[in-house]
Order: sequence, then C-alpha cells, then structure tokens
Amino acid sequence: MSLGESLPKIVTEIPGPKAKAILERRAEIVPPAIRPLYPVVIERGEGAMIEDPDGNIFLDWVGGVGVMNIGYSQPEITEAIHAQAGRFLHSMMNITTNPLYIEYAEAMAAIAPVRGGKFQVMLANSGAEAVENAVKIAKSSTGRPNIIVFTGAFHGRTALTMTMTANKAYSFGMGPFPDGIYRAEFPYIYRRPGKMSESEAIHYYIKKIEELFINASPAQHVAAIVFEPVQGEGGFVPAPFEWVQAVRGICDKHGILMVTDEIQTGFGRSGRMFVSDYYKEAGFAPDIMTFAKSAAGGLPLSGVIASKEITEKVAPGTIGGTFNGNALACASALALLKKMQDEDYPAKALAIADKCMKRFEDWKNKYKEVGDVRGIGAMIGVEFVKDDNTPDPDLVNRIVAAACAKGLIIEAAGGNSIRFLAPLCITDAQLEAGLGIYEQAIAESI
Repeated sequence: MSLGESLPKIVTEIPGPKAKAILERRAEIVPPAIRPLYPVVIERGEGAMIEDPDGNIFLDWVGGVGVMNIGYSQPEITEAIHAQAGRFLHSMMNITTNPLYIEYAEAMAAIAPVRGGKFQVMLANSGAEAVENAVKIAKSSTGRPNIIVFTGAFHGRTALTMTMTANKAYSFGMGPFPDGIYRAEFPYIYRRPGKMSESEAIHYYIKKIEELFINASPAQHVAAIVFEPVQGEGGFVPAPFEWVQAVRGICDKHGILMVTDEIQTGFGRSGRMFVSDYYKEAGFAPDIMTFAKSAAGGLPLSGVIASKEITEKVAPGTIGGTFNGNALACASALALLKKMQDEDYPAKALAIADKCMKRFEDWKNKYKEVGDVRGIGAMIGVEFVKDDNTPDPDLVNRIVAAACAKGLIIEAAGGNSIRFLAPLCITDAQLEAGLGIYEQAIAESI
C-alpha cells in the first residue's frame, strides 16, 4: 500500500530515536522563537499522510497550516516542477519577462471573484507580502492613508501586517508600529454580547464600524476595510454573509475598498475556489482579494487581484519584489489550478464538510466541552469550553497532544478552538480514521 493510501500507524514512541536526534539538532541551530508545536519530523508526504524517519505514519490535518489543500506529492505538481527546473529557475519580472507569470496571472484573472471587468494580478511570495501590497494598492488607488481591520485578525508578521494582526503576542516588543491602522470588532457570533439574537448581533458589529468613523478615523480618510472571510488564527470564525453585505454597503457609501484576505480560505477549501465567490454570487464581491498558502502546492507564491481601474493608479516602484512570481512556483501553481478544476476540488471540500459537520455536531450534543462548531466548507473550527462557557485552552492542548500520539496532527486556533484543514484529497477511510482518533483524544482529555 502506498503512503497516500495508508492509515495512521505509530510504531515507536513519539518522537522516535531518529526524529528525536533531528529535534535535538533543531534546538541547537533554530531560534526557539520558531517553536516546534509537535514532536514530529517529516521524512516524506503523500496525499493526506506524512511519514517520519522512524516509520511512524501520521494523518495531517494541518498541512503546513492550510498550504496542502491539494495534498502532498501529487504527480501532476511534481512533474510540472521538474519540467520547469530543467528550463530555468528564476527571472525577475522587472528585468526579463517570465511567461509563466503571465499565464498564471491570466488564469487567476479568469476566475477572479472581485469587482470589475478587466483584472490585473500582482504575484508575491508570502501571505504577509500579499496583504501588505494589497494595502499599498488600496492607498494608491484612493489617495487615503488609513485601514480598518478587526479583532481576531491575523494578516502576517511584517511591520505593517503585525500591526494589522490583532493578537499582540505576534508583535511583542516590535514597536513602534505604523500609523493609520484602526480596529473594529469582528462578528464573533458565538461570543456575541448579552442575549442578542444573531440579527441583532450583526447590527451591533456593523454599528461598531460606523462608530469607528466618529471615534478614530473619518470615513473619507479610510482606504480599505480588510478582513478574513473565515478568521484563521482568530479561532476559525466565519464572517456572516449578512455582515459582509453590510460592509460592502458601507464601503460603497464612503468610497472605501473592500479587501478579502483569502490567504487561508482559498483554493477549494470553502466549497468554492474562494469564499469571495459566494460573495460575488450574492452581489457583494470585494474590490481586492489576496491569496497564498495553497496556491502552489507547497512552493512560496501569493498574489493580489483587483480591477485595472484600481491597479493602474499604483506608482511605479512601490510594489514588486525580486522573487515575485518565481518560475518554479508558477509552474506548480498552474498544474495545481488545472487539477483542482478538472477534479472539482471545491466539491470534494463540500463532501468532506458534510461528513465532518455531522460528526462535530454529534460531539456538541455528546460532550458539554464542545461549545461551538462553525466554518465554511471544509474549513471548520470546534470550540472547547469550560462549564461556565469560558474558553478552555488547556483542554485543547491536551486533545492536540493526545491526537498526535495516536497519529493525527491537528492544531489549535484562537487558543481554545481546533481547526480542521485536512488536504482535500483525503480518502474516506482516512477521514473516518482521523475522526475516530479525534474523538478518542477528546474522551481521554476531558
């Protein structure tokens, strides 16, 4: 049986002797700030499975945090990379034109769920780069200095995106920070104040944006409102569509650009290629969208998509970068996009989501510690709570550790939630095995 068809199998203690030796070397040479969350060393990966140097096989429901939607070692992807490596590895777009950059940008523009008729695409390397350049583009287009972001947001670790990120553990000691970033409350419906109904809560959260125009930045000075359709680090909290529609209305009223950060939500995860596809179908598409993570099957690639009307206002030299649109990454990304479209990966996500949501909802009824289950498509968060409904991060840490010891890699989000980011190529047997381990870990940890 190939690794990609295997089920979790633990044959040594975790870590085993070979993995332990590598982790000891890591501790000596890698800064401790880049902390290892799991005692797992990857030797090879295939599909939804990874194997460590001691022969332990793990089911990976983190995928480099949302990078491996396509799965590990897909033949179409590796073949495209190998073929391009034999031609050339790099060409800076400011110097010579890499045709693969053009081909991929055209492919992304053809499916862009943003406003406008003709689109342009800027490629970069990381999610943080994409978000930072989206902000530059928004400021250039509007001539305005300020940005609105939200509680619970994670946008990156550059100076600007650290400022945009809500959790200041990601920016501790890194100040002073850029000016012009203002924060409103994100619509965390499960944690809404008092005894509000959902519709009352959405009105409450919209009012918080409008109050920001009075208390922090006048609307005419705001270039963009930036949000994640489903907050990643913030706890896998989805933005209610009614709220997004209202934000779209606020942006239209005041000439503000709506920016969706689809770094973690993109490439089939939601049941569409992007959550913004749902928004476009409903008539409230964003003006600018960022993407990264799963774009190139594990190679660094990110981008920003907007209408030509917006991008053509950007001053020359203010956006770009040496490795942006790297040839290997573009080759991989083109192969990935074709495979996702040919095999309908968004449909795979919906089928996975249907099975998982039924099981997770059963757990909510079975275990009082499961406070909430939420998400869009196969991007699902399970929130764990104490008897008084307060967050229980210690329980989450125990569940994560117990699952890892049994061969399932899962990760916390927002402190007391566990995220589901399984590769969308996962087999039915692997999904069932993972759900079984997950529930065992819960039962042993409560």
